[in-house]
Amino acid sequence: MLSRRQFVSAAAAATVIGPVAASAQGYVVPPQHMPVYVNLATGWAPNELHLDPNAFHLFLTMTEGRAIRYSVGIGRPGLYEPGTFSVGAKKEWPSWTPTDDMIEREPGHYKQYEDGMPGGPENPLGARALYLFKPQIGDTMLRIHGTGLPQTIGSRVSNGCARLVNSHIVDLYSRVAMGTRVVLYPTA
Repeated sequence: MLSRRQFVSAAAAATVIGPVAASAQGYVVPPQHMPVYVNLATGWAPNELHLDPNAFHLFLTMTEGRAIRYSVGIGRPGLYEPGTFSVGAKKEWPSWTPTDDMIEREPGHYKQYEDGMPGGPENPLGARALYLFKPQIGDTMLRIHGTGLPQTIGSRVSNGCARLVNSHIVDLYSRVAMGTRVVLYPTA
């Protein structure tokens, strides 16, 4: 587990990114959930994604010890999966099909979508999705994606994926290349 100090060296160095929207689906995104530029004290390589589930922050590392910090919602207890992954696919307005495990856990909610749902504003994956892969198994079914429920950012609500406000995932998506290394750290 990494301490907050290891993630961010100086809160005073945070600069809000523009023009990422401050409202989403009629919901005003709180200032603490807006993407910001931060200084890091970790020495991580540039162009990687690092998710701190305890602070609900996702960092896109840059050169010279800088990063963009996005606020996220993560998987409910028992569903969040730490590990090292890579971005194996990127999709705009992706379609979605619940996993068999999701249908088994909550058939009343997910069975109706077992044949899938086309992309669009009502889709749980939102405006963009980064698909997390592992060399040994390919697609892990884990995603970093948008959400039509921006009020869920900063909480443990998903079925294992990390979610961002739709306008924030659009910004992140444009900055992340295929093959990008992704590290999801363990929860406390």
